[in-house]
Amino acid sequence: MANFILIGLCILAGILFRKSKTLPKDAHKGINAWIIYIALPAVSFKYLPHITWTKDLLFPALAPICVWMLGWLFITIYSRFTKLSRATSGGLKLVSSLSNTSFIGFPLIIAYFSEKELAIAIICDQVTFTLLSTIGIIVAIRSSQQQKLSAKLVLKKVLTFPPLIGCVLALILPHYLDLSSLDVLFDKLAGTVGPLALFSIGLQLKFGGWFSEIKHISFALLYKLILAPLSVLVIALLLGMNGMITKITIFEMAMPTLLTAGVVADQYNLNPKVSNLVVGIGILLSFITTGICWLVLNYSGLV
Repeated sequence: MANFILIGLCILAGILFRKSKTLPKDAHKGINAWIIYIALPAVSFKYLPHITWTKDLLFPALAPICVWMLGWLFITIYSRFTKLSRATSGGLKLVSSLSNTSFIGFPLIIAYFSEKELAIAIICDQVTFTLLSTIGIIVAIRSSQQQKLSAKLVLKKVLTFPPLIGCVLALILPHYLDLSSLDVLFDKLAGTVGPLALFSIGLQLKFGGWFSEIKHISFALLYKLILAPLSVLVIALLLGMNGMITKITIFEMAMPTLLTAGVVADQYNLNPKVSNLVVGIGILLSFITTGICWLVLNYSGLV
């Protein structure tokens, strides 16, 4: 119960601070910088060195890729039927196909399951960030028609993305150095992800003008909140997979849109109004849909 209160409190605090204009307009950027450059790499160092790697962990690593590919196909078909502009189509691909596996996912996993299951969730998270940093950026550049696709640009964005760097270092360094003395430090830094990320979300939530874009928003959220986790569930059933790793993976794919995907859509002018509405409304609806997902995973007997 405390974790649900924390989620609501942090988001509400962000909304109230934004409305009161107590903080600067772009205050969330400073918070996000801490999360991306400090907190998320610390999460990697806290959990990844202690994971016992098995073939079962391929599932959380491959699930975000499946969700991305199916989302890209879903929006491509939708775009052709509705004759969307390239910019709007690109924005919808970004906000429909990437899950908020950390900012929302981590707090909800702690609330519904337990903190130790974050070790599984972080695998989904690192793959998701990698997808955004590579294929996501390629889609954004091609859809914006403002920048030429450059291999150098894409490579630079990938190699300088802090969470990815933290993930790689967390996998390599423990084989050569004893970092156990820093476990408390990593624990404290990683603990800032949830509250600060949720507060940042509250600072950015805006819902004005949603009704005029309801069709695009509905199709994007239909896939992100319902079809995406359902697809992963079907794949798990076909492969005969069950257990906690499978449950956490499906639950992570049920998360709303990755916030950074909305930021990228805004940066490349991919109909940022629609993209931000999908992000904001999706977060609110996800508190209902993830609850239903948890009930299915725990009481249906399917996994």
